[in-house]
Amino acid sequence: MQIDNRHYTDYLFIILQIILKMDFRKLLSTFEGQPITHQILTSILSQYKRPNDKIKALKDKGIIKSIKRGIYITGENANMQMPESSLIANHIYGPSYVSMETALSHYGLIPERVYALTSMTIKPSKDFQTSIGLFSYSYLPLPYYAFGIKTVELRENQRVIMASPEKALADKIVTTPGLILRSMKNAQNYVFENLRMEPSDLKDFDTAQMQSWLSDAPKKESLQILLKMIAKL
Repeated sequence: MQIDNRHYTDYLFIILQIILKMDFRKLLSTFEGQPITHQILTSILSQYKRPNDKIKALKDKGIIKSIKRGIYITGENANMQMPESSLIANHIYGPSYVSMETALSHYGLIPERVYALTSMTIKPSKDFQTSIGLFSYSYLPLPYYAFGIKTVELRENQRVIMASPEKALADKIVTTPGLILRSMKNAQNYVFENLRMEPSDLKDFDTAQMQSWLSDAPKKESLQILLKMIAKL
């Protein structure tokens, strides 16, 4: 069957669109399970004259989802693994690490479901309300900020910067407005009644490491009382 020039051009255009779509999905899959920056997306879409228009079209189709300006994740219609919220938190506002309730919940140390993902930063405290939830960041000074941080593997290809259990609890005490621990009884009430942690879990805490942070820690007196309380368990 003979195809005239107009139909042939339309045919080539359709084939080209299919190839570009396949290539984009293949390139996008390289970043599966990871937050994607605007720079990465424009690089993937460099064959388009107006890549920003294509990015908008991909958002409308649910292939990608905007988290904040300049940061995206794969959308529901991409059929790809989405990054964990804790990993996204590392990218929204940095430098930062996941801590306080979110980290304590991750380690199974508090029973409550965490509704806001909490992190620490050396930048000014800030909250981000996104399409996937609230991300809250609290300021900590250096060098205390840098203590007790580790890399936690959430999935095979997803690693997040997170506070150790000891640092997550210390950060919670240090950054909670108006919280001053004045006695061991006061510390017990806060940790066991308010946070609902278990004494058996605190017995496993590395108190020697926590002690090494005190000289540079905010609310060092409260943390000293916390350490004394743990030592008595």
